[in-house]
Amino acid sequence: MATLPGNYEVSGFSGAEVPALPSRALIWVIASFALLLVPQWDRLPVWLIASCVALAGWRWLAQSGRVRLPGKWTRTAIMLGVIAIYVATVQGRFTVDTAASFFVLAVGLKWLETRSTRDFYVLFFILVYLATVNFLFHQEIHWAALNLLAVGFLLVGLQTLNAPDLPESMRSGWGRLGMMLLKTLPVVVLLFLFFPRVAPLWSVPLVSGEARSGISDTMRPGDISNLAQSSERAFRATFGGELPAYRDRYWRGLILDYLDGETWRQGQGEPFRRPGRVSVDGGVGNLTPGQYDVLMEPTDERWAFVLEDSVAVSNNVVPTDEGLFRFRRPADTTVRYRMELQGGDSENAVAEDPQTLRRYLQLPGSGNPRARALAEEMKADNPTPEALVGALMSRFRQQAYYYTLRPPTMPQDGIDALLFDEKRGFCAHYAGATTFLLRAAGIPARVIVGYQGGDPGAGNEYLVVRQYDAHAWVEAWIEGQGWVRVDPTAAIAPDRIESGLRDAVAEEGSFLENDWASPQRYGNMAVLQWASLQLDRINYQWQRWVVGYQGQSQMDLMSRLPGGFGLKELGYATAGIVGFALLVAGGFSSWQMRSSTSRDPVMRLIRRWYRLCERAGIPVRFGETPAQLAERIGSASPRAGGAARAFARMVNKHYYGSEPRADQRQSREKMGRLLITMRKQMLRDTSESGETATHRH
Repeated sequence: MATLPGNYEVSGFSGAEVPALPSRALIWVIASFALLLVPQWDRLPVWLIASCVALAGWRWLAQSGRVRLPGKWTRTAIMLGVIAIYVATVQGRFTVDTAASFFVLAVGLKWLETRSTRDFYVLFFILVYLATVNFLFHQEIHWAALNLLAVGFLLVGLQTLNAPDLPESMRSGWGRLGMMLLKTLPVVVLLFLFFPRVAPLWSVPLVSGEARSGISDTMRPGDISNLAQSSERAFRATFGGELPAYRDRYWRGLILDYLDGETWRQGQGEPFRRPGRVSVDGGVGNLTPGQYDVLMEPTDERWAFVLEDSVAVSNNVVPTDEGLFRFRRPADTTVRYRMELQGGDSENAVAEDPQTLRRYLQLPGSGNPRARALAEEMKADNPTPEALVGALMSRFRQQAYYYTLRPPTMPQDGIDALLFDEKRGFCAHYAGATTFLLRAAGIPARVIVGYQGGDPGAGNEYLVVRQYDAHAWVEAWIEGQGWVRVDPTAAIAPDRIESGLRDAVAEEGSFLENDWASPQRYGNMAVLQWASLQLDRINYQWQRWVVGYQGQSQMDLMSRLPGGFGLKELGYATAGIVGFALLVAGGFSSWQMRSSTSRDPVMRLIRRWYRLCERAGIPVRFGETPAQLAERIGSASPRAGGAARAFARMVNKHYYGSEPRADQRQSREKMGRLLITMRKQMLRDTSESGETATHRH
């Protein structure tokens, strides 16, 4: 690497001159890139993360002189190679997720051509944009803090690039950044509160194309037991009154009514599908007794999970004919909606037409002969549906059936094996078998998939429902009563319904056995549980009041202010805030400039120079540069001209050059001596010109 005049370097390619990038500025940007990659680790392939780290590391090694940056053809080959790997990996999928992944790859490749100051600026803005891309996938408060820290690193790097004379200590850069934050924070907060939030004219769904942990629209015997090994959060629920009893926390989501071999499916498609983004803000005003808000995590599906006998209060969910609730668009981000418990059986009392009931009697043409024979036998012994359901639940309670997260592998006739041989299964096994038996006995039945349970959050303010609370149960049609819940799990393992999965499988020791990093696994560690609840509480409030602060939430908050606020008033408030902020910023900047000028030792020397010129009869003109003033001094006082020009050059070097900080004190001392020299020489020229005038007179 050769150094050229003017702080130019030749780095890795023939003869091209590029400004040298300060190493301290570059290391801040590399550190920012590393932080911005952290939120991407759960969705990017390992090879892509490794490639980005390697490319940034290559750039740092080149900066330290250990390697050379690749030339044009080598860069092209690297770019084409990694893009080919990426195309082979995504296999033609084009989603927001794959587009964001490609953007990360492009940022990694940018490191190989970051050679000049211009490239540094381009990389700076690209990384700021990458920080905003991260918010598409992670909106929790700890990820927001990480993104802000990464942007802080970028700003410190930008300061280091533009002010290389800053002290080496980290304190100076962060101090300036802190002052910038303090100046802008009040305006940011006010604009966040008052800037009108208007729904976009169009939007793009954030469906990622990647599988999410959660309930599916199909149910095989082992599906929910696999889901029960995940402690990921499904949703939170806040109630206007007391929390419902644990046994009453049945969150209905889907109806599976078609049995295809061993798999239960939805017999009909989902209605109300619309393109675009889901409406994420469904909470309106304060909760009243009986109402509850649900803050649901992204599922990329349209299912809204609600308690039995609920009606919609918010307008972002709509009911179906089967008593379920759906969003009009897939929930590709965190969604809040509001429901109200009716406390009655209004939904169950709705009559079903015979054709619909026949759909709930569907069974495969063959298979599970022993279960079919048992159904016929129980039907003969129990003439009414109520009696048959009661006899079936008694069988589950009295015989040696076991609830387990480690069910055996079932043969082809899995229901027969479960009921007569193995007698060990999870909720999906027993719900499927119960529905099969009831249908075989001529009773319409359907599988309900959702969640059962939920643990109180910090301070019992809300419920947290996790994936291990996923549950399947049965609804049977009883003439005169409607759809009646029949839960075989409640008969086999009452602890599961009364207190949760942890207690139900305590003896087996299978609760979250594969999720060693989950705090929920260690229920006997009080400190860990407390810390987990507090972190969840902070994230919950962050989601409700910051991430979820949308149009309806804003109008609700504004309505509480004196006089009330509409969109018109919000517009006026925003204009007033911006105008006031500009006035304050202008006044503060003017004061700061005058204050810094009065403290600047070089500026004090310049003012001494100006006073010296005025006393010598050389008035300083408005807009005149130091060099122009020095030329006029040389014309009026030839002896002082040399010192004046040297003084002007040192002023320009101080303010517009790259004078090292260590040399500035010596330069100021020299400028002071030049002023003394100028004063003496001006006095000599003045006295000589006076003597000459006297002789002539």
